[in-house]
Amino acid sequence: MTRRTIGRRRFVKTTVALSSAMVAAPFVRGAYAAGKLSVGLWDHWVPGANAGAEAVAKAWAEKEKVDLQIDFITSQGNKLILTAAAEAQARSGHDILALGSWDCARYADQLTPVDDVMASLVKQNGKASAITTYLGVIDGKWLGVPGTPGAQFKGPTSRIDLLKQHAGIDVQAMYPAGAPPKADNWTYDTFLKAAAACHKAGFPFGIGLGTTADSVDTCGAFFQGFDAELVNAKGDITVKSDNVRKALDYMKQLVAYLPTDAPAWDDASNNKMFVAGKTALIMNPPSAWAVARRDRPEVAEQTWHHGMAAGPAGRYGPFTTPFWGVWNFGKNQSAAKSLLTALSQADAIEAMVKASAGYDIPAFANLTTMKVWAEEGPPKGTLYHYSNPYNHQILSIAAAPAPHRIAVQIYRQGLQTQMVVRYAIKNEPMEKVLAFANNELEGYMRV
Repeated sequence: MTRRTIGRRRFVKTTVALSSAMVAAPFVRGAYAAGKLSVGLWDHWVPGANAGAEAVAKAWAEKEKVDLQIDFITSQGNKLILTAAAEAQARSGHDILALGSWDCARYADQLTPVDDVMASLVKQNGKASAITTYLGVIDGKWLGVPGTPGAQFKGPTSRIDLLKQHAGIDVQAMYPAGAPPKADNWTYDTFLKAAAACHKAGFPFGIGLGTTADSVDTCGAFFQGFDAELVNAKGDITVKSDNVRKALDYMKQLVAYLPTDAPAWDDASNNKMFVAGKTALIMNPPSAWAVARRDRPEVAEQTWHHGMAAGPAGRYGPFTTPFWGVWNFGKNQSAAKSLLTALSQADAIEAMVKASAGYDIPAFANLTTMKVWAEEGPPKGTLYHYSNPYNHQILSIAAAPAPHRIAVQIYRQGLQTQMVVRYAIKNEPMEKVLAFANNELEGYMRV
């Protein structure tokens, strides 16, 4: 954990460039007591990306005369998850803490509603995305402010040259920089044929089948493309449906063209394979490209990020978003809300997106066309369609729209990837796999 402490009279030069983000913030001097504020933020994967949020927070602290302590907490080894659990149990810790996608529901009884903050932000920045609302609104109340750092679309990260050479697909023509997609033919059938062609050429698609987030998110998106819900929004178990059967049959075909060790993959496996130049496509935010840009520029120069293929039920893109939560046992809740307002101004969000080299995606509708996505490279424009500027696909998360207490267990246990491995690799009969999943879901209901 990295800690930054800012005294009331200490102002770091690096905040000056971002002070404009504070000018627009609707603060009223005296409405927020000075005092102290402790903040736990996620320690970003992208080198140097913490600087964006840190600079905005420092500028706010100087303006509002607050003694601010910032801890950047790694998610490696589940450190951030463990921190939230420990603070919730002890009812003591940070005033603001970065929370995972499902944690607004998990800590609903210990979080301060932030409807007042969100009403202001939505008015300024546009409506929050549907998936962000699903995750952040619990029993009709916003229990977290969508955090920009770490919000990510895990869509296709493709090799321009390899897909063109081996699958006959020009991803730059399909998703041209600066223009709407021309992706009507980018379907699950096309995706499957491309996977087969690249596998035959020795560059299999780098998609995992483990139980960590990258594998779960990808599998969940494919299921949603078939409208293959395991549990519906009402909480009814629907796993024994024709749509789930269709999703499993499709995944069985796809698995034949994936790496043989895919069930053992973690979230680093696809990145390593891509940077090593051994795959034509992975499902990932721009972190693999960012590493390649530093270590393997010849790979980065042939990388294009673009939209998900469309299934029979639509084009669903895997998306995860964190939140900034305010503990209801915190000692300075008014200052906490003030800081979250500052961190969520358009200028502040743009600074964070730039610091992450375009990795982070804001939750608000009016902030998906920032210049950074058009200008980052090489190749220039590789991130243009990463932020979904034309609302070309439905951003969602695996296990949605199930009620949160059930969905989070589907997600954490990797139930969908478990089903695929049983059916596609272990060759268990379809009905046996469905019965297994049904039993698991019934167990989740009892928790």
